[in-house]
Amino acid sequence: MHKFLEEFKKFISKGNVMDMAVGIIIGGAFTSIVSSLVNDIINPLLGLFGGMNFDQLSWNISGDVTLYYGKFITAVVNFLIMAFIVFILVKAMNTAMSKLQKKEEKIEKAPTTKTCPYCKSEIALDATRCPHCTSELGK
Repeated sequence: MHKFLEEFKKFISKGNVMDMAVGIIIGGAFTSIVSSLVNDIINPLLGLFGGMNFDQLSWNISGDVTLYYGKFITAVVNFLIMAFIVFILVKAMNTAMSKLQKKEEKIEKAPTTKTCPYCKSEIALDATRCPHCTSELGK
């Protein structure tokens, strides 16, 4: 049992698990913001044009059985807004990362290897003998 707890402790303390937990918490908070945006701003604005709020759309099938399809439409709008915002964030991050990678590529590093003139193998820059063909290299 002790070994199991140690493995669990090691798993839970890994960075990617913590990153995922933070992402889920922020995602939950962000969901409430998007829900408020849809329910409190977008739906009333759409109600100006259509004369009603999506949340109020329903279909009474019989007696106590009612389908609230307007709430489903609101959930779909919430999802589409959330997906669009995540798409914009990912696109911005990819653009930023590609710019960083281009900057790193521009910075040229001093060579650390050279080619053996005899066997054409890659060897250390300060090597005096080729480790592949054992030829003696001049300075």
